[in-house]
Amino acid sequence: MSIKRYGAEGGTGTGGQRLPFSRAVEAGGWLYVSGQTPMKDGEVVEGGIVEQSRLAIQNCLDIMAEAGYALMDVVHVSVILTDARYFQSFNKVFSEIFGDHPPARICCVADLVVDCKVEVDVTCYNAARV
Repeated sequence: MSIKRYGAEGGTGTGGQRLPFSRAVEAGGWLYVSGQTPMKDGEVVEGGIVEQSRLAIQNCLDIMAEAGYALMDVVHVSVILTDARYFQSFNKVFSEIFGDHPPARICCVADLVVDCKVEVDVTCYNAARV
């Protein structure tokens, strides 16, 4: 089994800092996407929890597409919210995106090292990629 790393050269975080991890790692049909925040071009996009949730999830979907995975390949999502009051709004966005085939999920409340409201990571599986 081989391991393929996407973005191993490191992305750009807030303030232009180099990030020391891969955007995603693929092994044996599994794709693990690193936690994504509502960032574009290394800067947090301002907005409420709905806008930030959409962008964080979209950033995951963009990385998945780069690696050749689709929405239906998502088996698990981890979510970190910075305030428990965001839970219902996040769930609305999550439902809009994943529809009638939601993946397994964990959601917790914690401080983030980036000044935003949400971070999302996904785990995908596609047997055809084994």
